[in-house]
Amino acid sequence: MSSTGPTIIPRWEWRTFGESFGEAEARIRSHGEPKPRSSAETYVVSLDSPNNTKIRDGLMDIKKLENVNADGLEQWNPVLKAGFPLPAAALRQVFAAWAVKAPPPAREAYTLEELLGEVVAPNRRLRAVAVVKERFGFTVDGCIVEVANLTFDGQKVRTAAVEHEDPALVIATVRALGLDRLENVNYVKALKRFLGGPAS
Repeated sequence: MSSTGPTIIPRWEWRTFGESFGEAEARIRSHGEPKPRSSAETYVVSLDSPNNTKIRDGLMDIKKLENVNADGLEQWNPVLKAGFPLPAAALRQVFAAWAVKAPPPAREAYTLEELLGEVVAPNRRLRAVAVVKERFGFTVDGCIVEVANLTFDGQKVRTAAVEHEDPALVIATVRALGLDRLENVNYVKALKRFLGGPAS
């Protein structure tokens, strides 16, 4: 069953990837000592779509890229959280997010293993990437700010991000932290670069 939740408000996000964020990270960490949160996820990257699709905690999670404003901030809207086995109707929604033509379903519902093995693996426009995260969350000027240690299929990388429903607050916080000196790159673009595919 899918669930979007009536109280969910799309958030505006600024994010970057790299090995170190210099003085900006020091400024972020000056806002407290959070406990790390860890997760193991599988991102399914479509070479034809900017949307974020991943599997975490047994759920297929889709965030649609709704808008990009003049400051380059991106608005992400959660449009699906669906458990496995994934019904064929939900799978059609997933294919729409991937911007890939959906084949006739071979099953009424798909387990995670069947989705990855029978749907994702044979499609040359789709790639599955194992992503492990160790996330450190902060609150800075009302925004959610994150620094995280990651691996993409075992390769180490780091990310920093600022999120809030108000884009003006996001860009002000990004600038105050000094993160605006770094490139704004979302997860999908970062994963496409990792895979050697198109970054848009």
